[in-house]
Amino acid sequence: MKIKKIAVLGTGTMGHGIALLSARVGLNVVMYGRSDASLERGFNHIKDSLNLLKAEVKMSNEKYEEILSKIKGVKTIQEAVKDVDFVIESLAENLELKQDIFRQLDEICPKEVVLATNTSGLSPTAIAKNTKYPERVVVAHFWNPPQLIPLVEVVPGEKTSQDTMKMAMEWVEFIGKKAVRMEKECLGFIGNRLQLALLREALYIVEQGWAKPEEVDKAMEYGHGRRLPVTGPLCSADLGGLDIFHNVSTYLFEDLCNYTKPSKLMQQKIEAGDLGSKSGQGFYNWTPDFLEKKQRERTEVLLKFLERDSKHK
Repeated sequence: MKIKKIAVLGTGTMGHGIALLSARVGLNVVMYGRSDASLERGFNHIKDSLNLLKAEVKMSNEKYEEILSKIKGVKTIQEAVKDVDFVIESLAENLELKQDIFRQLDEICPKEVVLATNTSGLSPTAIAKNTKYPERVVVAHFWNPPQLIPLVEVVPGEKTSQDTMKMAMEWVEFIGKKAVRMEKECLGFIGNRLQLALLREALYIVEQGWAKPEEVDKAMEYGHGRRLPVTGPLCSADLGGLDIFHNVSTYLFEDLCNYTKPSKLMQQKIEAGDLGSKSGQGFYNWTPDFLEKKQRERTEVLLKFLERDSKHK
């Protein structure tokens, strides 16, 4: 692979995870943070993730230190992108901010350097608006937590070149993730469109009084959730028979939620200050014990899938 050194802009949940993934496979990483405090938080998160991996996959102390030594923290973008082959931006989800950052990157970096963004749904064409070389701008959208979720959506803008797409795909696969290539951009890409369509229907079921939130979640966990890791919606339709799915759609599609505005139920909870785990109350009562339990369960399941994936390589 041509990429040997990368810059990661951002030290938050996604930034530190991407830095860790890249360093773990031997790439030299420069991680940009705006302050000593943000860099310290980023490195602490990296150490926490390494400690988890160390316990689960029997990582040696030598490997632990080797990975950490591959990551350097800096406080200016100019330092971060010096002599790098690839830049991945993971800063705030704000279009004007990203446009300004990519304008700066476009001016500083040689034109062969790929400029990627980890945006979860903003247009790569819009992000590249103020650049002279929009053909090297691409989306590489990681899913949270990036060190445990394999998916990375690789999305071109209107002017993104095939060489840029190829380099982004190769980097994603090299660091151990599963690259999903989009042919052209759309709002929300693939994952968030599917996720929000599912959430819209789940909210609608609760709003209509057909089932409680916990029962809706259980239906997903013990039904679709058990087969989705092996068969996605289109593969499931093929296996079940397209004629059968078509027949169901003739009467069910017209009864599904078709709201084009956010859910009133969710809006009511937000206005009441019930934001979910971050506030302690949402559809569930997020006590510290319950939050710790759910996070632990999620991590355990994701680690099992990572182990399975590694055996199938």
